[in-house]
Amino acid sequence: MSAKAQHYDVIRKPIITEKSTMASENGAVVFEVAIDAAKPQIKEAVEALFGVKVKAVNTTITKGKVKRFRGQLGKRKDVKKAYVTLEEGNTIDVSTGL
Repeated sequence: MSAKAQHYDVIRKPIITEKSTMASENGAVVFEVAIDAAKPQIKEAVEALFGVKVKAVNTTITKGKVKRFRGQLGKRKDVKKAYVTLEEGNTIDVSTGL
């Protein structure tokens, strides 16, 4: 598969947190994805962009918090995360380079 422009629209960025680092020990990688992306689209995009075989895709939507900014109420955006489990022997390096 070749990487198409819509694959870059589906996968926004990798998420590097303590929880995602623990998930990577079990062969999973966490990405922020488009809010309207479906699991088959996410699987196709990861396989095309990184050249790996995907075993499973689990998604979660985190609702944006209501916060104050300079005294005004505002709302953070909703974020969809995809926990992508890879087949045995496949890896994706998303280190920060530190």
